[in-house]
Amino acid sequence: MDKNEKQIIANNKKAYHDYFVLETYEAGIELFGTEIKSVRNGRVNLKDSFCSVDDGEMFAIGMHISPYEMGNRFNRDPMRKKRLLLHKREIMKLFGESQQQGLSIIPLSLYIINGRAKLEIGLCKGKKLYDKRAVQAKKDSDRQIERTLKENYR
Repeated sequence: MDKNEKQIIANNKKAYHDYFVLETYEAGIELFGTEIKSVRNGRVNLKDSFCSVDDGEMFAIGMHISPYEMGNRFNRDPMRKKRLLLHKREIMKLFGESQQQGLSIIPLSLYIINGRAKLEIGLCKGKKLYDKRAVQAKKDSDRQIERTLKENYR
């Protein structure tokens, strides 16, 4: 695998199901040695995670990185708050928008690019039940159309 290639480690499919993604940002993530080894092995779960701002710093909360098998005493708590590396103006913009408009900051995917772990976070608006139903109905109809076209061209 090329070092400059984007290697996706984990996606948060639940976020796309529960939220409309308005904007996305790329954030670095502060990890310790055994954590990055677990990330490279793909042992990450982004489900039910979110981001919050404390004292001008952004943290990913609820992001589970499994302990590294050979890490013994150097392993950290898998559910600890992980600091995200963003510019101060990006953090303040995200914080302001999430406070005013009732939006959430949700981790969407974790990937490695140029040897560094990056977290794609999104400014998201929650979907209502009828929104979820509409999206599901559209997917079903698209699938049915695709199936019909495939049958007709045989």
